[in-house]
This record gives sequence, structure tokens and C-alpha cells, in this order.
Amino acid sequence: MPVITEGMNLGDLLKYEAPNLYSRDQATVASGQNLALGAVVGIVSATGKVKALDPAATDGSQTAAGILLEPVDASASDRDDGILLARHAIVADHALVWPAGITNAEKAAAIAELKAIGILVRKGV
Repeated sequence: MPVITEGMNLGDLLKYEAPNLYSRDQATVASGQNLALGAVVGIVSATGKVKALDPAATDGSQTAAGILLEPVDASASDRDDGILLARHAIVADHALVWPAGITNAEKAAAIAELKAIGILVRKGV
């Protein structure tokens, strides 16, 4: 019998959020990306659009500004239906999606940036 593996879902990522969806914002995801649920993202200063966190960038996306609460395929064009976890929440560390090649120091800095906006990253929850 084949093994069936369930992918990540919102319950794997989100452990607490403020009532009445206060923790969430609608976001426009910049084109050219296919981002997964749990992707740590930054916001491009010039456009206000969300991009995958890029610690080497200088456009605003180098600063962690939230976490996507659903996958968004913006490969072909901008998508204005992204749901961003932006404040007052607790998430599980194992469910976060980081950019390829991120260092432990960059990850720690991003976790501190998330904490500064009220998103706590917890291990083993």
C-alpha cells in the first residue's frame, strides 16, 4: 500500500493569533515568485509589495515583515490576494519557509524582526 504524506497546513504553522483576524493583512505578492504557506517575507519599500525575504537585498525585502498564511503563485503577474500574518501571533518554527542559502545568523535576525512586530517563533509547537 502506498504511503500518503499530507503537506503543511495552516494548523501546522499558526499556533495563536489575535481575535477577529486582527493579526492578518491582505497583501500584494510581487510577480515572478511562487511562495509557499509559511514563507517569511519582506515588503519592497518603493511598491509596498511582498517578496520572499532576501537578506542581501536593499529594497526593503531584507527585513522580515510577516509570514504568508497561504501559498501564492505570482509567477506570471502580481497577486493582490495574499494573506499576510503581520502582528500578534505565535508560529511554529518547523513550518516557516526560508530562502535558500539563508545563514543561521540571518535567520536569527529575521526571527528578531518578526518578534519586534509581535510574531513569536516557537520551537516544537
